Amino acid sequence: MLAWLISLLIAAALAWWSYRAPAAGERLRAWRLASLRALAWLIMLALLLDAPAGPRRAVPAIAALDVSASWMRGGDSALWRRAIATARSASSDLLIWGDSARSGNAPSVPRDVATHALPLAERALAVGRPLVLVTDGELDDPTALTSLPAGSRVEVLAHPPAIDAAVIALDAPRAVVAGDTFEARVTVRAGELAVAGARLLLAAGSDVIATMPIDTLAAGLERTLTMRGKIDGAVRSVSLAAVITAAGDVERRNDTLATAVQVAPAAGAVLASTSPDFDARFLIPVLRGAISLPTRAYYRVAPGTWRQDGTLAAVSEQAVRAALAEAPLAILHGDTALFGAPRSITKGSLLLYAPSVDTLGEWYPVAAPASPITALLSGVPWDSLAPLSVSAGVHGEWTGLLAAPARSAERRVAIAGSESGRRTVIVGASGLWRWAFRGGVSGDAYATLWGGIFDWLTAERPDSRAALPADAIVRAGDRIRWRRGTGSDTLVRVELRRRGDARADTLALHFAGPRALAESEPLDAGTYETRVSGGSSLLIVNATRELLPRRANVRTGAVGGAAPFGDQPRLRDFHWIYLLLLGALCAEWLLRRHTGLR
Repeated sequence: MLAWLISLLIAAALAWWSYRAPAAGERLRAWRLASLRALAWLIMLALLLDAPAGPRRAVPAIAALDVSASWMRGGDSALWRRAIATARSASSDLLIWGDSARSGNAPSVPRDVATHALPLAERALAVGRPLVLVTDGELDDPTALTSLPAGSRVEVLAHPPAIDAAVIALDAPRAVVAGDTFEARVTVRAGELAVAGARLLLAAGSDVIATMPIDTLAAGLERTLTMRGKIDGAVRSVSLAAVITAAGDVERRNDTLATAVQVAPAAGAVLASTSPDFDARFLIPVLRGAISLPTRAYYRVAPGTWRQDGTLAAVSEQAVRAALAEAPLAILHGDTALFGAPRSITKGSLLLYAPSVDTLGEWYPVAAPASPITALLSGVPWDSLAPLSVSAGVHGEWTGLLAAPARSAERRVAIAGSESGRRTVIVGASGLWRWAFRGGVSGDAYATLWGGIFDWLTAERPDSRAALPADAIVRAGDRIRWRRGTGSDTLVRVELRRRGDARADTLALHFAGPRALAESEPLDAGTYETRVSGGSSLLIVNATRELLPRRANVRTGAVGGAAPFGDQPRLRDFHWIYLLLLGALCAEWLLRRHTGLR
């Protein structure tokens, strides 16, 4: 309507201007001429603006069938057959969607490993037609439905309530010392019905190393449980799996979650803290996770009283001293001179972590001067990091991190290192744990900083594999992320063989920098043996997240907040309008000639 209104106003103004001062007795004829002129201008302007020529006609909807694997949770295909019938009755035009949106026929078994609505919304907006979504209601991004064209609707065919217990998370060390007790945190979830009398076990390969009963697991809720176990045997990479069993469980594929753990004969790093705090505790996951070093940690809880991390078993001070003396990497936190001169009581690389005693003022990280870890910190956004407490007097052969108070030119060295004799790093700051606690960019900066420090300190460690899987937990549908090992090659070839298969595939990984990650295509669920230059490792791909029990997050009904779409005729589509324009111009010309005007 706006195009017509604009055209009408302009046409009336132009016609009035042309015949604004008629001679006496010629007003009626002037009005006729002005009307013909206004009609001609109106048609020309409306054609120029491509004005609508009629009401909007609704376009037929497209059926969009969710083909994610969650339909088959429990193994019953009856719900899937209902979904196919519902989609066919909604429209003869069909889109299928899950991890992507595409044209095609309904598959006999749905296998997509995600339920993303955003690609579907983008496709619907491109074709300008509303959708009828047929889904089980378990979407990864339900807010994307607001972008659908107006007139769209959702048909939810929800799963019937059933007993379903699943393991959804497993937090365990990436590397352990053979015979050492370690701690694993397992998160379990129940489906629409409560689970009673379940049992959780922790298995290393074929050996069960810990079990735990679960009396009741409330419907739809999660619980995180801590289990302890130890892995004995030779140096190897072994599967560590958390498994839940419950009577009447309808879906067995989500009962197990596994990760690969490297078993070592001795600790690669030993941490001794005389003042255990968050800074000391946040170091352990980096050592055991990102760097995959088998680590032992000891905390002094009172003068002469030491506890081992994980089990909190009592340990003698003499045992702590002996562990530090044999460690390839010794980390002294707190009073670094408790056992004497650090270089005299250890033989490996050293990390001296002395918390700051200066509690006045906050020091903000501002720069990473030229050092062995500079390249790793080149992209760190300093203004996004939490402030620190920094001691005065930290120095070394190189400076790794500088900090400054707000609105001040003063600088203090927070991290320094040296390579004379053996590799040593000195950290004179407190509060670095806050970077990891914040997560996001700040958490990445924490992992990058400590990963770079530990990589430099342990550059001579025997693990020389060129590339390793970066994520502890991988699921079907996830892209596989790899981190570069101790080698310097930017191109690494990986031989990948699924356990039980004779055929092996080869991947080419391209690393852009010293701490860069490389990615490869997702893999099907299973256990894979990987071989690279320098050694081999395990890659365990777990069942897709689509098989985990979760509640529907959309309901049956109308959706879509985008502008309405439809087939609306435009003025340019009608040929007779050009004849009307020509007729109006000719009629005006003839009338003007009849009145003696040019």
